[in-house]
Amino acid sequence: MVTKFNALESITGTGALLIVRLESAEEALAVSEAAIEGGIRALEITLSVPGALDVINKLSERYGDDGILIGAGTVLDEHSAYECLSAGARLLVSPNLNPAMLTTANRYQAVTVSGAFTPTEIVDTMQAGADIVKLFPAEFGGPAYVRTVRAPLPQAPLMPAGGVTADNVKEWFDAGVVAVGVGSFVTKAARADGNYRHVADAATTMLRAIEGARA
Repeated sequence: MVTKFNALESITGTGALLIVRLESAEEALAVSEAAIEGGIRALEITLSVPGALDVINKLSERYGDDGILIGAGTVLDEHSAYECLSAGARLLVSPNLNPAMLTTANRYQAVTVSGAFTPTEIVDTMQAGADIVKLFPAEFGGPAYVRTVRAPLPQAPLMPAGGVTADNVKEWFDAGVVAVGVGSFVTKAARADGNYRHVADAATTMLRAIEGARA
């Protein structure tokens, strides 16, 4: 059985969490599989994806025993949290703080990434038991905001979500984040011609950029 410690390492070890927010279950599944082929070890299927629970279930069955952390995103309440865990998710992500969601996840030892922006929200989120604080929306503050927040809160395990690319990822890690939430740079790489090989290549490019940023 994969422990929570090992599951969390899937994010912190690679420095990336892939956010899959697409228009269909089929596309979400294909993109996820291609991204895993490209090296992604942690991903969330947002509940805005039609049939998200089915996608989570399929990915968990295929990759759950291979050290790949399959999670659910936009989990806003306790009921949704339990449904996602029942579908096989070992990671729950929310854009905001919902203590009941965190309680449910911690009860079943699932990894949690909970959204916050202001210093007060960040501290409240850590106190509520989140493993990682999702800085959202990150593009409005940028790496400079992370530096400012981490001056009084160096212990905050921040992960920006929004606007992260291979070109700017070094700025985020230089500012002190523990990981980055990666979205369209990877998930929409196949949109031009429908070739999902582009998704795998984009995932590899991002992971290499993160590795270089951390070196």
